[in-house]
Amino acid sequence: MSRSIRITYPATHGQIALRTEADWDQTLLPVRVEQNSAWFDVPRTVPTLAMKPVLLREGTVHWAKGANVVVSAYEPDPELRPYFFAEERGRFSSVEHVPFEGGTLAVRIYYPAGYDENTLHRYPVLYMQDGQNLFFPNEAFSGSEWRVDETLDQLDRMNAVGETIVVGIAPADRMRDYTHPGYEAYGRGVVQQLKPLIDARARTLADARHTAVMGSSLGGVASLYLAWQYPEHFGMAGCLSSTFGVLDDLFSRIATEPRRDIAVYLDSGWPRDNFDATNAMRDLLIQRGYELGTDLLQFSFPDGSHNEQSWAERLHVPLQFFFGRTWSAQRVAICE
Repeated sequence: MSRSIRITYPATHGQIALRTEADWDQTLLPVRVEQNSAWFDVPRTVPTLAMKPVLLREGTVHWAKGANVVVSAYEPDPELRPYFFAEERGRFSSVEHVPFEGGTLAVRIYYPAGYDENTLHRYPVLYMQDGQNLFFPNEAFSGSEWRVDETLDQLDRMNAVGETIVVGIAPADRMRDYTHPGYEAYGRGVVQQLKPLIDARARTLADARHTAVMGSSLGGVASLYLAWQYPEHFGMAGCLSSTFGVLDDLFSRIATEPRRDIAVYLDSGWPRDNFDATNAMRDLLIQRGYELGTDLLQFSFPDGSHNEQSWAERLHVPLQFFFGRTWSAQRVAICE
């Protein structure tokens, strides 16, 4: 009894093969090859099987970088997209300033490990507010950052999420760009200027099902606004410790406008972290037909604080909801 594993890698770089824990010294050759994809038959006799692609080139066996991939016997149609020579961590672009009607957006992009080597792969994208607080402590408020790259790199090593491009956006004027009515111009800038630029330059999966927005506090408000206003561009919104109802019109809009086909993640700390406002938004979304555990996820974190350190500690939860191997596949199936 066997199952098929697909490995995608540029054929010009060498011959792809596979090794598994059934016998790490045995090289499995593909049973079928089409252009840059190779298919392998592996036994389905155990619940899980660890494996690793190898590259055969000039008489040398190169093992794929990163942790072993563990495939479940019940996981549908797994596809591996290895890299062999790049560093086992992502890289950053320099900061670029993108003009919009409210000024300029300072933008930095995180590219996942292997992006420059396995050029066949296209990636989901996460647009994050308060980009100055995401990656580097020397740029972040009070010297505390979200550790976005470290968290994604670790989740990648765990095979918990698919590799993801992150676009960090530092606003021109936070109090204006993340509140009503200023977030209308900000949203147009992100949709009309920034997103087309990213999709043109990077190998993105540009459709809404693979594009998320996320932020905290007012940045969470702006994220839900973007997904609600532009569901054809952003299919997921992550809102951590969000100040709903203070400087926005989202409660009235969500209560009266047609339901959007988006997935929403909400969380808050307790007791002083916009706990009640977050619960109220959860209840409104449920009233509008969103279902907890399917297209809505909400958590309350005892003693969770309103700061970057606390958001960094729980960032892995929305990342797994949006880009996890199980959650994301479930939502795509529902949409189809």
